[in-house]
Amino acid sequence: MKQRRLGTREVGAIGFGAMSFGGMFGPTDEATSLACLDAAADAGITHLDTADIYGMGLSEEIIGKWGRRDIHLATKCGILNGPPRTVRNDEAYIRKCLEQSLRRLKRDHVELYYIHRRQPDIPVEDLAGTMARLVQEGKLGGYGLSEVSPSTLRRAHAEHPVTAVQNEFSLWTRLPQLGLIQACRELGVAFVAFSPLGRGMFGRAPLKRDFRTGIDFRDTNPRFIEPNFSANLAAVAPFRALCAERGWTVAGAALAWVLAQGDHIIPIPGTRTADHLRDWLGAELDAADIAEIERLLPAGFAHGDRYGDHQMAFVERYC
Repeated sequence: MKQRRLGTREVGAIGFGAMSFGGMFGPTDEATSLACLDAAADAGITHLDTADIYGMGLSEEIIGKWGRRDIHLATKCGILNGPPRTVRNDEAYIRKCLEQSLRRLKRDHVELYYIHRRQPDIPVEDLAGTMARLVQEGKLGGYGLSEVSPSTLRRAHAEHPVTAVQNEFSLWTRLPQLGLIQACRELGVAFVAFSPLGRGMFGRAPLKRDFRTGIDFRDTNPRFIEPNFSANLAAVAPFRALCAERGWTVAGAALAWVLAQGDHIIPIPGTRTADHLRDWLGAELDAADIAEIERLLPAGFAHGDRYGDHQMAFVERYC
């Protein structure tokens, strides 16, 4: 696999998001998750991303049991599910969460630690100072921010260099192209794209409306409820036809498009099973391919918002 820079390390251009190990998109089990991690490593994936909230620590526990030490590992803290859903960025809380994550991961440090969402009433400079102290203490290789604006990134980076920003970015979520991807490039910060496959919309087969009520959050996500869901399936169908015509997997082409948007971008697709990993690799796009994909799926084509209102509360909006 081709390599890209993430902090001081070179990692595989495609990383792995381990949210699904927490059971948030469907049933899973430890053995299946461990086999999936083995397959990811065999495919050349060397950057792994998780968070304390994924399965309320379950994803981290599985990665800790896997035990690989040659993987560049990131985890996150800052979201409290509640109710009500809220965030915390104070130093005491961050330190407590980090220690709990390290215990589950069976590590004494982590290469990258994100603040999952920013707490608006704590100056980002104070937050950056907290993260800088944890870096100096050897607990973190670097720190990152998630779902932030370019202005927040610049303020934090001026206090202590930011390693990575993780925001949603895919063919149907294009907001980061309005300033954030450019700011990351300018500052030498990696842009880590989560949900690059549209939470399954750009998977092997068209999705069905069989999401688990109360568990799979797509069941109430605006893009996955009717009439938006059917409209989105119809909008993506010509892209699926193009992939079949060109011999690409749908996931492989969607990831190749993300990778083509900048050499500092690292997508982190996720899956519950090793079987889907092979769909991620192999698509090579030229300029004409990219133009045709963007003709079929122009910026803003998606029907519905990417989050419900309750999930947008601490997402920074800047356009």
